[in-house]
Amino acid sequence: MKTIGIAAVLAASAMASPAFAMDLTSTSFGADGKFDNKYVAGVFGCSGGNISPQLGWSGAPDGTKSFAVTMYDPDAPTGSGFWHWEVFNIPASVTELPEGAGSEGGTLPAGAAQGRNDAGMNAYMGPCPPQGDPAHHYVITVFAVDTETLPPDQIPSAAVLGFNLHFHTLDKASVTYTYGR
Repeated sequence: MKTIGIAAVLAASAMASPAFAMDLTSTSFGADGKFDNKYVAGVFGCSGGNISPQLGWSGAPDGTKSFAVTMYDPDAPTGSGFWHWEVFNIPASVTELPEGAGSEGGTLPAGAAQGRNDAGMNAYMGPCPPQGDPAHHYVITVFAVDTETLPPDQIPSAAVLGFNLHFHTLDKASVTYTYGR
């Protein structure tokens, strides 16, 4: 039986996986990588402003027809994490969501829609980990998508959106911020 060293496995994996070129940034967060109170939820015992952060992206590959954005807390004590935000069908000509665009009453780009987060809202819900938990990590991801409409004619849960993104993502970029109380 022939054994393969870890270096060979990693090299083969790198050749089989495309290099991601997209970049995701936000002017809403400082160098400390933490959420300011204005982006924190205003429910479940938190008293933040629940304003969605500014996000900007670049480097989308050729063939991109739309974008999607998600925000996920893998540390939530649910057994499956907690989806805080999902926006999809963002036109390919758009490379930024301004601060507040995903908040209740905010203005998304024409054609974009928000899915249902795990609190049951079709809007941004800021972080609000349980009192006493260590700081949670919030992963914000932008996806370059190969279709203009995803998924058509429905307000999806994060699972349905994720299923569709699995088959239509050309590239993606993520940033992670933290919040604890």
